[in-house]
Amino acid sequence: MPDQTTASTSMTGAGLALAFLILASVAHADELADAAGKYRIDPSSHISFSVSQVAGGGIKGDFSKFRGTFRIDGRNIGKSNVDFTLLPASVRTGETRVETFLRSDAIFDVANYPEIVFRSTSVTRTGPDSARIEGNLTARGRTHKAVFNATVERRNARNINFHVQGQVLRSLYGMDAGTPIYSNLVNFNMQLQGSRG
Repeated sequence: MPDQTTASTSMTGAGLALAFLILASVAHADELADAAGKYRIDPSSHISFSVSQVAGGGIKGDFSKFRGTFRIDGRNIGKSNVDFTLLPASVRTGETRVETFLRSDAIFDVANYPEIVFRSTSVTRTGPDSARIEGNLTARGRTHKAVFNATVERRNARNINFHVQGQVLRSLYGMDAGTPIYSNLVNFNMQLQGSRG
């Protein structure tokens, strides 16, 4: 049976270990809070999408023109917000025929609706470096709820990079041409870089 000194030492060691784990957990949980501030979305960001096809393959592309800002509230992540505008005329797929079709009134109708806008309505922390972003997505004059999941990939004193993913039903916006051969679901995969200021 261990003596009282040994038992006391063991308890002290266990207490210190527990305290260290708690402090480490708290420090790690502040990853988003430490990045508090307002950011401008850089042109170097990458906004890609894909639509699958029944027989395999599908359409993959990206958008080269967009703008936006986001603010991370360090005291309450739930008060953070995102404001993002995408110019669908900048769509690129590597195939002129497909790009022309996407810009036409069958899909984006860029002549009448030159912008697609997302504005967040709520931000919920889902992990020490991740959050669920809900908001209103407006395209072709129609507005519906949309959800995106964002994870911090890296950051420094001035910049932060997020990996953002989400899915949108194109039929909600009158863009359902080609279904069911082409999926109604559009998958977004984005690398967003923000700069303070």
